[in-house]
Amino acid sequence: MTAGSSALNRPVVDYLKGSSINMVKICCIGAGYVGGPTMAIIALKCPSIQVAVVDISVSRINAWNSDQLPIYEPGLEDVVKQCRGRNLFFSTDVEKHVSEADIVFVSVNTPTKTQGLGAGKAADLTYWESAARMIADVSKSDKIVVEKSTVPVKTAEAIEKILTHNSKGINYQILSNPEFLAEGTAIQDLLHPDRVLIGGRETPGGQKAIQALKDVYSHWVTEDRIITTNLWSAELSKLAANAFLAQRISSVNAMSALCEATGADVTEVSYAVGKDTRIGPKFLNASVGFGGSCFQKDILNLVYICECNGLPEVAEYWKQVIKVNDYQKNRFVNRVVSSMFNTVSNKKIAILGFAFKKDTGDTRETPAIDVCKGLLGDKARLSIYDPQVTEDQIQRDLTMNKFDWDHPIHLRPASPTTVKQVSVVWDAYEATKDAHGLCILTEWDEFKTLDYKRIYKNMQKPAFVFDGRNVVNTEQLREIGFIVYSIGKPLDPWLKDMPAVA
Repeated sequence: MTAGSSALNRPVVDYLKGSSINMVKICCIGAGYVGGPTMAIIALKCPSIQVAVVDISVSRINAWNSDQLPIYEPGLEDVVKQCRGRNLFFSTDVEKHVSEADIVFVSVNTPTKTQGLGAGKAADLTYWESAARMIADVSKSDKIVVEKSTVPVKTAEAIEKILTHNSKGINYQILSNPEFLAEGTAIQDLLHPDRVLIGGRETPGGQKAIQALKDVYSHWVTEDRIITTNLWSAELSKLAANAFLAQRISSVNAMSALCEATGADVTEVSYAVGKDTRIGPKFLNASVGFGGSCFQKDILNLVYICECNGLPEVAEYWKQVIKVNDYQKNRFVNRVVSSMFNTVSNKKIAILGFAFKKDTGDTRETPAIDVCKGLLGDKARLSIYDPQVTEDQIQRDLTMNKFDWDHPIHLRPASPTTVKQVSVVWDAYEATKDAHGLCILTEWDEFKTLDYKRIYKNMQKPAFVFDGRNVVNTEQLREIGFIVYSIGKPLDPWLKDMPAVA
């Protein structure tokens, strides 16, 4: 799978049919959390490559071409401003850029199916198939088509069949190049990846395509970090990686429940466990639960693949990761309600943080949605503050059905109404004023340094803090006068008398 030393000096497209052009053109279909940042870094590191990011959403492309990018990611704005208009372009003219491209990345939504075969588990490949058929329709030259979305194993084979049966004599090579980005650190992850994984066919054409994409990444990624595999291994590796990460979070969250029951401190337990070099310290922070666009979706997908391949025991094993995550969110809501005299009806509860993690505005599958819905179900009044999430997004999330978020914006149901018991404010002190309790649901750094004496003074008494991210100093807050619940920590004497029933 290696090429001679002259490989880097030849145009990428040479690997397809020996043709030669002056400037390699890359097109990415989908201008979301993956496509936008990934293409921006490729443009930054490969000035000789022209990169176009295309999307049918006019509002999204307009945002990419403005000073207010459609996604928040530390460092992204600087990269986009350096490259935009030079060798990085954002456009709604999908067919033109796909037709001209040598390499087409496909980074479209792959939502969980909500009806039909595999509903609730299987990935819906409608948008992927539409993209493949469009590529076949508009292509006039050979292309490398790269899977960038997280897709089920064997998707490449299906896409290959669509392209081959509609090829009109054009040669397509399909590659799997899954992303391993963590939101909040995506730019650093792209600049300094643990690995770049490229899967392709074990044929001469497939190997040439692998080498072509390898040459793009080798502008800034060292050879030892670029892994090449067959198509199926690359596709499954992405699902497996997310399943393993989510499993660690559910493992430590399961331990947090036991710690509360026994008086142990989950922070001390996870630190001791993480010192074992075979385990390591990462992803061992107990919390209200995992969120984000990938973990739950990918595990459900994995479960469905296992069931389809006659592996019910394996499917059941991975289901438990999601069950523990749901249990943790329910446990948190029950703890809030039971602590406050078993009712939050008409009580103001401040929600600090709505994004699924700090340093991102992404709310997809955020635990905050289920926690807020649980409290609203008990008729609480919520005052929500998050430094990066808009009121429109919060209201949309609280009225949307499960899995609707993963469809393109223009195909999502419009929010029928706002939730009347919810107000969204732009200040933590406003959110907590006259509140009976406050819930910390995102680990934003600013929540560690709030003036909690001021907050306590302006809250109803007794004043409760429910820390779903273990960011506050519990002893200091108790000295101020708060009744404090931190996940997996020894319980406040008040809480011991009011056990949470999950």
